[in-house]
Amino acid sequence: MAQRHSDGNKLLMTVLYMVAACSAVPINDLLDRASQRSDTLHSLSTTLSHDLDFNFPPIGRMAMPRPSMCHTSSLQTPSDKEQALQVSESDLLSLARSLLQAWADPLVVLSTSANTLPHPAQSTISNKIQELQEHTKSLGDGLDILSGKMGPAAQLISSLPYRGGSDIGQDRISKLVNFNFLLSCFRRDSHKIDSFLKVLRCRAAKLRPEMC
Repeated sequence: MAQRHSDGNKLLMTVLYMVAACSAVPINDLLDRASQRSDTLHSLSTTLSHDLDFNFPPIGRMAMPRPSMCHTSSLQTPSDKEQALQVSESDLLSLARSLLQAWADPLVVLSTSANTLPHPAQSTISNKIQELQEHTKSLGDGLDILSGKMGPAAQLISSLPYRGGSDIGQDRISKLVNFNFLLSCFRRDSHKIDSFLKVLRCRAAKLRPEMC
């Protein structure tokens, strides 16, 4: 019993130390780290899309839903860098956090579905989906810390529930199409998140807009 209490105290002290260390890190450094993680996240989702393109049936491309069907499409976001530069820092961070949080459940669906995906690169795809989940969790933790430093507006989260269910289909074509579509939505959103964080990093470094 005493040993368990001692272990609990050590864990608490470790957590408190990490919180104190993070709170002492300047915003610029936190933004650099977040931008690096978001870049990795988008690069990984792009690589995954290329893996899926291999052995993807032509009929599947015709059956792919439009991007407007993505569950995050209702969130109003800047359409390009010029528009992003007009949005406040707090609102940009809020948008990035809202998009990232909206993928908590869909990534579980992708991870579960990848285990039985009818694709020659199934094992590789499954491993990379797990990496996506890990990087998403890591980035989310970092953005939570950032939002605490940037005020109440940055802590606002827009609810974007995923209602697609856990079943991506019964036959080979529908499984590949629905999996590819869901991943394409994530790839699009990871690009937005990466773009928003890069704009925030540029502003924090006081770089000219054309350098962002």
